[in-house]
Amino acid sequence: MQLSLQELEKGSPDVPSAVVLGGRNMLGQALVSELLNRGWAVHTLERPLHDDVPTVFTPEELTRRITELQPAAVLNAEAWSQINEAEDEPDAAMAVNSGLPAILGRIVRSLPDTWLVQYSTSYVFDGAKRTPYVETDVPNPLNVYGKTKLAGEQTLEKLDIPHCLILRVGWLFGPQRENLLSKLLQRAREKGVLTMVHDVYGSPTYTCDLAVATMELLQRKESGLFHFANSGQATICELTAETLRLGNRPMQVVGVSSAEQPQAARRPPYSVLSCEKYTKATGLTPRSWVQALREYVFSGFLDED
Repeated sequence: MQLSLQELEKGSPDVPSAVVLGGRNMLGQALVSELLNRGWAVHTLERPLHDDVPTVFTPEELTRRITELQPAAVLNAEAWSQINEAEDEPDAAMAVNSGLPAILGRIVRSLPDTWLVQYSTSYVFDGAKRTPYVETDVPNPLNVYGKTKLAGEQTLEKLDIPHCLILRVGWLFGPQRENLLSKLLQRAREKGVLTMVHDVYGSPTYTCDLAVATMELLQRKESGLFHFANSGQATICELTAETLRLGNRPMQVVGVSSAEQPQAARRPPYSVLSCEKYTKATGLTPRSWVQALREYVFSGFLDED
C-alpha cells in the first residue's frame, strides 16, 4: 500500500523541511500555507483509500517515508473528526486518533532532530467547569471522539518523546474545505430558518491562526501540552448568527436547548480553552474569534464553501 507523497517545495539543505499528514484537509492546508510562507520545504502524506474510505497508514511505509525525508518537523493534521459517526465506529476512530500518533511517536523518537506536532481537542473535557480549561485540568471526555483523542495524547506522553508538541484546539473553521460554518450555511440555504443550540459553549478556532500559533511554538522549540483557540467564547447559536450577519445572509436563527436537539455523541456543555500558557510562551495573545471570523468572511472564503 503506497502513501501519496507530494513534494510542494524542494528547498535546499539550508531550508528546514516538514512533513504534513493530512495536507489536503482544512487544518492541513492552513499548515502547508503557513510553512511555505515561512520558507520551509513541505511534503504531504495522505491516508490511502480503500473502497473510497481512507485507511490507516502502515507503520512500515510511514517509517520508510519519514526516515528518508529526515524532516525538521512532522505535523499530524490527520484525524477521525466525524464526531457522531465515531459512536458507531469506535475502533476506526481509535485507529486514526490514537494508533496513528503512536506510530509517529515511535518514528520520531528515533530521529533526534525531528519534532512531532499532534492536534487534540477541547472535547477531552466534560464541561462541568465554568471557567476556561487549562492544561492541568483533568480530562473526562463524554464521547468516543474525545476518548480517542485523549488516548492519542496519553500514548505520546507514555512514549516520552523529547520533541513532541500537543495542541488542544476548539471548534475549527477555515477556508477551502467543508467545516462547521459551511455546513451551517448549507442548512440555512436549504431551510431558510436555522434551529441552533444556545446552551453549549466552546472556543471557535480559525485554522489560519492555529497554523501561525503552531509555527510560533515550533520556532521557540516548545514541547508538551498547549491549548490554542481564538479569544472569547461562543455558542453554536451565536457563532451562526454572527456568521450570517457578517456575510449579509438574511436568515433567521432560532435558539433551542441541547436537550431539544440531541445528537448521537454528547457534547460538553462548556469546552472553552484558556490560552494563557501559549501567551506566556510566545508573548502573543490570540485575536478574538469575531475578528478571525471577519477575516474569514470578508476574504471571500464563505462564498467558496
